[in-house]
Amino acid sequence: MKHFTTDIIIGLEVHAELDTKTKLFCSCPTKGSEEPNTRTCEVCLGMPGSKPVLNKKAVEFALKLCLALNCEISPELIFSRKSYFYPDMAKNYQISQYEIPLGKDGKLRLSSGKEVGITRVHMEEDPASLVHPAGMKESAYALVDYNRSGNPLVEIVTEPELASPDEARDFMKQLISVLNYLEIFDIDSGIIKADANVSIKESGYTRVEIKNVTGFKEIERALVYEVNRQKEESKHNKKIEQETRSWDSERGITFSLRKKETEEDYGYIIDTDLTAVEIDGRWLKEIKKAMPELAQDKVKRFVHSYKIKKEDAGIIAADKELAELFEAAAKEVNPELAARWIRRDVARVLNYHNKKLKESGITAKLLIDLLKMAEQKKITDNTGKMIIEKLFFEPFDVKEYVKKEKLEAVSDISELEKYCKEAIEENPQAVNDYKNGEKKALNFIVGVVMKKTKGKATPKEVNEIISRLIKI
Repeated sequence: MKHFTTDIIIGLEVHAELDTKTKLFCSCPTKGSEEPNTRTCEVCLGMPGSKPVLNKKAVEFALKLCLALNCEISPELIFSRKSYFYPDMAKNYQISQYEIPLGKDGKLRLSSGKEVGITRVHMEEDPASLVHPAGMKESAYALVDYNRSGNPLVEIVTEPELASPDEARDFMKQLISVLNYLEIFDIDSGIIKADANVSIKESGYTRVEIKNVTGFKEIERALVYEVNRQKEESKHNKKIEQETRSWDSERGITFSLRKKETEEDYGYIIDTDLTAVEIDGRWLKEIKKAMPELAQDKVKRFVHSYKIKKEDAGIIAADKELAELFEAAAKEVNPELAARWIRRDVARVLNYHNKKLKESGITAKLLIDLLKMAEQKKITDNTGKMIIEKLFFEPFDVKEYVKKEKLEAVSDISELEKYCKEAIEENPQAVNDYKNGEKKALNFIVGVVMKKTKGKATPKEVNEIISRLIKI
């Protein structure tokens, strides 16, 4: 038995939908009509006599993920039937993997550097979607939509090595980054959900499972609630039962669904309708060759090649589009300057509007034009920020805009000195306060100069000139 040394033990079983055009075992489209039960056929509805045919592209996508997670790859792909009686699976069993997963013994590094073990990665078909009109707990009936039934999923099962809800959320963030880089998951519409196994020291690590939690924040919320619930129960000497619970996101609570079943309860058997598929070395080599550089590898390269801060590299590399934007900009301007502007201002504008880079008017060429002007001090930081905010809505010629709106920075020293002298003469009290040790008084005078130049002077330069003039 594994010996635990932490107060909280969390393991995740993450289900991610692979971004293929058709389902795992039939030619029905994975996207299209949202009218219930229209994207179906005899195979995904499990009609008698229907035969599943494996989607090769889905296997290729799953293998990419196994390789990215440093898994040991199985030499052959074998599917099993996971038997259970429930309306979300019309044939009363789910085609999944049990005996031999596609990948095992992998790892994923968190942002802290901690490596979390990956027990297994396997493929399976998605069940149907159940709609509970009054909520899962209160509805007297459920509606079934089989459009989703048969969509290809990968399940990623972690070792019980996450020690907090925050680590669980970070794991999901890192996993999403990998899926995005591999281009095997539609980050806009793809389904990703997690079952979380939670246990605490006070209960002797009795495991409680929380089913079907969707979204980073929801996973963290559900885990925080469940940990607190178990601690409170233990404090009052109530026994923690091994069970399966569900997360109610609206009420912010978990509630009991059933006593926890074991894997044996599902009666797994090899699916005789699907022959074993050999994962040959040549196919794996082709897939490896086509694999992109992943976020964590980019971080190392950005720090080594471009000499930018690791923190900046981590934030930029986490978003594939931002990473590509940075690489394009770093070839034209100082990489540290590019990293600072992309991390601070481009990311800020995108986060504020909750949009991706491709949904904005910010292109590599336009950003490079702006950064070159900032690097040459032709515009101030404030002007640059304002232009990025405008670019978000629509692209335009940055150079022409600066010229037309007369936004060029005031960089002529003699002109700046003139404004600084005026500000000093007009504000003798602030000058005396500064001479008497009031540092904030200098900021007031700098503000006066910035107003005179309509914000087109560089505060640092103005600060230096005023300090020199006051000393004289």
